[in-house]
Amino acid sequence: MRLVIATCSVSYSGRLNAHLAQATRLLMVKADGGVLIHSDGGSYKPLNWMSPPATMRVSAPDEQQREAGISEVWTVSATKSDDTLRILISEVHEDVSHDLGVDPGLVKDGVESDLQRLLAEQIELLGSGHRLIRREHPTPIGPVDILARGPQGSVAVELKRRGDIDGVEQLTRYLDLLNRDPLLAPVQGVFAAQQIKPQARTLAEDRGIRCLVLDYDAMRGVDDADSRLF
Repeated sequence: MRLVIATCSVSYSGRLNAHLAQATRLLMVKADGGVLIHSDGGSYKPLNWMSPPATMRVSAPDEQQREAGISEVWTVSATKSDDTLRILISEVHEDVSHDLGVDPGLVKDGVESDLQRLLAEQIELLGSGHRLIRREHPTPIGPVDILARGPQGSVAVELKRRGDIDGVEQLTRYLDLLNRDPLLAPVQGVFAAQQIKPQARTLAEDRGIRCLVLDYDAMRGVDDADSRLF
């Protein structure tokens, strides 16, 4: 990756036209061909960019550009379209390159599959006397995350990281189908999530669906009780 801090102006032409007046910015040239222009604000989002695949050509300024103080012209062209990013550099303040190697990629933690696995292993979180029947119980409209047996009959669990109304509606449809099966009925519903929105809780409770807030850290055994204020 090449990182260049330079005083420059930028123009983009193609699907849209955009222009950045001259200022000092960070130019990021990535090994995959992508080029991003950042300012010292705006968090992670670049001011402008060219996504890969793309090619970059560095050329000397023409006479008019030279008279305007331009020392170098970067032309970044998209491979699959006519989009062009042109960077006119007046002064380079810093220019460094680093070989970052192959990135292993982002591994998401706490996704719904993790919650499902942990709750299946700790099915007692549903309450005393519960036992697991199966995960991913099939129905004609999709699999129920967890099907369990409780003291009062079958229990269908829908798991979400953040529980909203759509999740309650999804579980309602599952319950309607499952309760038609004489081998399972009556089937109770549990809407389980790390966070449940107030509107979702209200709708669930109105439909007789129990809500369960899951503590992911506690479930995976990394909750530090000594560091808590409460």
